Amino acid sequence: MRPWHNLGRLRARRGDPGVIDIDEHPRPDTTAERLATLLPRAELHVADQRGVLATFDGPARAVRCACVLRDAVRELGIEIRAGLHTGEVEVLDDGLAGVAVHIGQRVLSEANPGEVLVSSTVKDLAVGSGLEFEDRGPHALKGVADEWRLFAVR
Repeated sequence: MRPWHNLGRLRARRGDPGVIDIDEHPRPDTTAERLATLLPRAELHVADQRGVLATFDGPARAVRCACVLRDAVRELGIEIRAGLHTGEVEVLDDGLAGVAVHIGQRVLSEANPGEVLVSSTVKDLAVGSGLEFEDRGPHALKGVADEWRLFAVR
């Protein structure tokens, strides 16, 4: 079974609402293999109808997964955006909470379509991973103290 199988249908808006069955679009083996190595180490939480919150055992793995997903759906003509932050979270019966979750949401709100944007915390912890980042400067994140330096993944 391909890792994509469990994702079911991917909903996308293109003028009129439509549904794209991602099982009908073959994935390159390299994409499927990369996702297979990344997703088993992730815990997915449905955030709302617009997105998914995932936790990983390391920031570099989270960045790579976001990039693989972005590139895979781009082949379907869909641009997604991802915002990543790392920190302590509170595990609740119905999901996750805490300042780290809030910061991740605010980083996401600054990302452009097709972009994976990370906080300086993620960038700093990914040193030595081989990932490359482009400085997007300081940003005032709504509801978060101080300015946060954000970086786009190259």
